[in-house]
Amino acid sequence: MPTYRTKQLSVLTMNTVGFTACFAVWVMFSIIGIPIKTGLQLSDTQFGLLAATPILTGSLLRLPLGMMTDKFGGRPVFFWLMASIIIPLFLISKATEYWQFLLLGLFVGAAGASFSVGIAYTARWFSKETQGFAMGIFGAGNAGAALTKFVAPSIVVAWGWEMVPVVYAIGMTVVTILFWFFTYSEESHKVESSVTVREQLSALKDPAIWKYCQYYSLVFGGFVALSLWMTKYYVSTYGHDIQTAALLAAIFVLPSGLIRALGGWLSDRFGAHQVTWWVMWVSLICLFFMSYPQTNMLVIRTEGEPFAMHVGVNEYVFTALLFVVGIAWGFGKASVFKYLSDEYPKNIGVMSGIVGLAGGMGGFFLPIMFGALLDWTGLATTAFMLLFGVTLVSLMWMQYSGERDRDRARRKQFKPLDILE
Repeated sequence: MPTYRTKQLSVLTMNTVGFTACFAVWVMFSIIGIPIKTGLQLSDTQFGLLAATPILTGSLLRLPLGMMTDKFGGRPVFFWLMASIIIPLFLISKATEYWQFLLLGLFVGAAGASFSVGIAYTARWFSKETQGFAMGIFGAGNAGAALTKFVAPSIVVAWGWEMVPVVYAIGMTVVTILFWFFTYSEESHKVESSVTVREQLSALKDPAIWKYCQYYSLVFGGFVALSLWMTKYYVSTYGHDIQTAALLAAIFVLPSGLIRALGGWLSDRFGAHQVTWWVMWVSLICLFFMSYPQTNMLVIRTEGEPFAMHVGVNEYVFTALLFVVGIAWGFGKASVFKYLSDEYPKNIGVMSGIVGLAGGMGGFFLPIMFGALLDWTGLATTAFMLLFGVTLVSLMWMQYSGERDRDRARRKQFKPLDILE
């Protein structure tokens, strides 16, 4: 009979593996969408919609599946969620029309809802003092986006894009089976059966939850959006092939996913507000420079002679700034959920579903807006201009909400631990 500690670590491990696999599937169109765009002669807006379609269903399902996790437990909900996407994932390899890709993308997008299931399932197994770190480890499954950046381009080059969903369907089948055999259920983790849906949704009346939704729409929604967008950006802006572009995009994606565990630990140690505050400032500064388009100016000097000047960051500086933004958002994804575990310990499934829904919708709308702005202006950096504006709004909200004092008061009640217990 396994001990509680063994169950605890096994659940955390398989939750993280499952979420990694689901996230890799969720952003698959960021790679296979590029040859599909060429084959179907799609516009940038159409490409943005194609890449973002799975994000829509994954976002909309986060709230109901978070509620189901509170009611029925994480193990059965997570298992059936993964099992449900295997067939539509395989069928993508057979699609030939744009509408078929969009329709199947909606079904496969359910993989994105795994976050609200897994985060609540994980949090229930750990004490308040170590929840931030545990949820950070689980959230490192965001690195599934980097897995797609590494694996999918090689498959596309070797066998064509059609083989990517086939390989992913096989991999998801294996992960689903392993998940069932190496996870456990705990009756005490479920909410009382007498708790109604209306009572669960009453959390929406709390104005603080909308603020956390705003934060998460940037640190997670922006992460998903750029995960979908950056491979194409490097191809179209700098002329790289798909493999090189995907590797450059992984410089943003991989650290942002893996660093999340450290963000959870820092949030346990220093408080959710302190970490999120610095995340927003670092993001604002980096996005300001990334937003500036490549500009050639002709300046007339006092002598009347013209002087040519170029303004803009080169590819190397841009990639370095992108890397820093990825690290900052990795911390932010963990710190926002530390807010939730501190303030809503009894119904974290619902609250993670609400905030996860907001973050996912950011990941859905932002790539479409990136494409529309690019088609409208012809400026590649408009994507970063938009993200700069969202960051500025988040900072202003944080500054005037008075949450710093509340965060300090919470930290006095709990002494963070250095290890999981």
